[in-house]
Amino acid sequence: MNIEEVLDKHGDMCIDEPLCNHTTFRIGGKAKYFVYPKNELSLTRMIEACNEVGMPYKVIGKGSNLLCHDNDYDGVIFCLDRYFIDFEFESDGKCFVSAGCSIILLANEAMKASLSGLEFASGIPATVGGTIVMNAGAYKSDMSQIVKRVRVLRDHKIEWLDVSEIGYTYRHSIFQEHPSWVVIAAQLQLTPSDQKEIRDLMDARRNRRKESQPLEKPSAGSIFRNPENHQAWELIEACGLREKQIGGAKVSEKHCNFIVNDERATAQDVAALIEHIQSEVREKFNVHLHTEVEKFNWPEKNT
Repeated sequence: MNIEEVLDKHGDMCIDEPLCNHTTFRIGGKAKYFVYPKNELSLTRMIEACNEVGMPYKVIGKGSNLLCHDNDYDGVIFCLDRYFIDFEFESDGKCFVSAGCSIILLANEAMKASLSGLEFASGIPATVGGTIVMNAGAYKSDMSQIVKRVRVLRDHKIEWLDVSEIGYTYRHSIFQEHPSWVVIAAQLQLTPSDQKEIRDLMDARRNRRKESQPLEKPSAGSIFRNPENHQAWELIEACGLREKQIGGAKVSEKHCNFIVNDERATAQDVAALIEHIQSEVREKFNVHLHTEVEKFNWPEKNT
């Protein structure tokens, strides 16, 4: 079997595609194959083919939570944000959505449909699938509050998992423990509400983000999870690390829990800065900061 023929038949395929073009950090080496699967059947067949020949693969959306190594990746990247983008709303607030749909787009369309529940996600630059895997959240809300069930490819089968089976806790889901499982779609439950109130809340939060977050520079959003009883940014600032820089990676002057790609940062620049922050906070406060960002394609000794 020729893996290239299978990939080319079932998706839009690029060879030696730079991952820095597909991550919000704008960091990453080349992927041997980068493919946009055309549908569920295509994705299933391509993953099956990868398993048959021992080809590593990873499924991504918008790459907003990835710190890819600068080394090339000798495998397949399946990206869902071209074809897995459908969604529909029902009058009772049910929302059925494919995993590659932008959560920002979905939040805005929900607002137009006078449906509340996604306001917190209106500034998260990720796909629905990514937010489900990470249990992404903001403003004391997260995906666990609106997810009802998730359509998953696992163990060669596509099936629905009820939210009670997903093991949601703060920034965690069962999918993080099973990286081979692929989120394909989801059913969310939203609440009919006043469109103007939803719009006003989203506008206010958009303005707040512009003022407080470094949206003009490449980043992966919040780098660290908030420890219990603490705000990560406060601990980082208390260590005097605002604007701390290693290579091209820099702690944002706007928000201490953001690391920005300030001057052509390498993956190692970012990793070194993360480790430095963790060390300083641990020494000063005896608190360990856990990262939200996921390292991908790192040499074994660095993981």
